[in-house]
Amino acid sequence: MPETADGLLSPVADDDGAPFWEFAARGELRVQACADCGRLRFPPRPCCPHCHSFGQEWLRMSGRGRIWSYVVAHPPLLPAYAAQAPYNAIVVELAEDPLIRLVGNLVTAPDAPLDSAAPGALRIGAPVRAVFTRPPGSTVTVPRWLPDRS
Repeated sequence: MPETADGLLSPVADDDGAPFWEFAARGELRVQACADCGRLRFPPRPCCPHCHSFGQEWLRMSGRGRIWSYVVAHPPLLPAYAAQAPYNAIVVELAEDPLIRLVGNLVTAPDAPLDSAAPGALRIGAPVRAVFTRPPGSTVTVPRWLPDRS
């Protein structure tokens, strides 16, 4: 993962995952699905692991899910993140398919700092919803997660 000018990490879009990042830039959470058997797959890849088809489509997700796992970093492993520690990294299982899991951060607003959510707000099974932001210095829009109180 390359670093931005301020030392933060920025995702790299490969050929298979490029559509994910293009949709994220438009504020859409989409996941690759097999065009033949319909199963969702993430991370994106050229061939369906279930039926071995090379057919694919990108389906729009609701953006809702639940925290499947999390960690709070104290202290951070990378110096650029020191000012934001302690911060969380969460794994979210999507409402459409709990086997599809995305990694991100629980925050209080799309552009809030990584340490904006109190560590006590994290719990396995907590409902969340996706929001999108372009971190400072990055060229990639990333999904983040807000508590879902609806």
